[in-house]
Amino acid sequence: MKIDTIPYYIEKNFLLIAVVMSAVALAYPPSFTWVKPHIPLGLGVIMFGMGLTLEFGDFAQILRKWPVVGLGMALQYIIMPILAVVISRFLGLPPEIAVGMIVVGACPGGTASNVIAYLAKANVPLSVTMTLASTCIAPLLTPAIIYLLLERQVEIEFWAMVQSIFWIVVFPLIDGLILRRLFRHRLEPFLRWFPSLSIIVIALLIACIIGLNQTTLLGLPAMALLAVVLHNTLGLAAGYGLARAARCSRRDARTLAIEVGMQNSGLGVALAVKHFGAASALPGALFSLWHNISGVTLARRWRNRQD
Repeated sequence: MKIDTIPYYIEKNFLLIAVVMSAVALAYPPSFTWVKPHIPLGLGVIMFGMGLTLEFGDFAQILRKWPVVGLGMALQYIIMPILAVVISRFLGLPPEIAVGMIVVGACPGGTASNVIAYLAKANVPLSVTMTLASTCIAPLLTPAIIYLLLERQVEIEFWAMVQSIFWIVVFPLIDGLILRRLFRHRLEPFLRWFPSLSIIVIALLIACIIGLNQTTLLGLPAMALLAVVLHNTLGLAAGYGLARAARCSRRDARTLAIEVGMQNSGLGVALAVKHFGAASALPGALFSLWHNISGVTLARRWRNRQD
C-alpha cells in the first residue's frame, strides 16, 4: 500500500476500524480505557482537523443561512426527546432504560457529526456551526427538557461547559482555520491526513466508552438495542425529511439529518450516571457506537452524489 493511499483507506474503512476497536474494548477494556483522561484532547484534535479542511469564507456563507441553523437546532431539541418518549412507551422499556433514552435525546449534537458530514460531502461549516450552537444552549435546554419529561432536576454547570466548548471546539477549530490561511501551501501535503486522523481518534473514543461500560453492555437487553437503533434512524430520517419539506437543499438536508440524528452521547452517559444510575447510562453507551455506524453507512451512500 502506497503511503498516500492510507488516508483513503482509513476513510473507506471507518466502520470496520470502529467495530474492530469496539469489539476489542468489549473483550478487554484496559486496551482502550486508558484513553479516558485524554478524551478532551481527542475531541480538540478532531475539531483542529476539521478547521484545516475549511476556510473562514465558508462560515461567512453560513451567516446567510441562519434560518437553516435555527431550523436544525429546533428539530434536534424537539424531535429527539419526543422520539425517546414515544419509542420507550411503544417498546415498553424498563423505567431506567427509558430515562437514559430521554437523557440522550435531550443532549446537543456530537463532535463526531462534523467528521461524518465531511465524509458524506455534506455542508461541514453548517455542521460545525450547528454543533457549536446546540452545545452553547445545552446548559439551559438539556436540563429544561429533562425536567419537563422526567420531573427531575439535573445540573449542567454553565461556565464549566462554556470553557469546555471554547477549549475543545472553538480554540482548535480557529487554530486550524488560521494555520490553513497562513501556511496553506506548506501544509498542503499534510492536509489530506487530518480527516483520517480525526477518524482514528473517533474510533478510539468510541472504543474507550465501550470499554468503560463493558459490564453494562454485556448485560444488554435486546429491546434497549432496538430502541437506540430506532431512535437514531428515525432522528436521521426526520431531520432529512423535515429539512427537505422546509425547502433546504439536499446538501443542507443531509447536514441537518446528521446533526439531528447524532447526539453527544458522552454527555448523556455522564448525566445518566450522575443523576439516575448506571443502568440509565446504557442507551448513551450504545448510542456512542451505533450512531457512528449509521452515520458512516449514510456517508458512504451520499459521498459520491453531487446533487
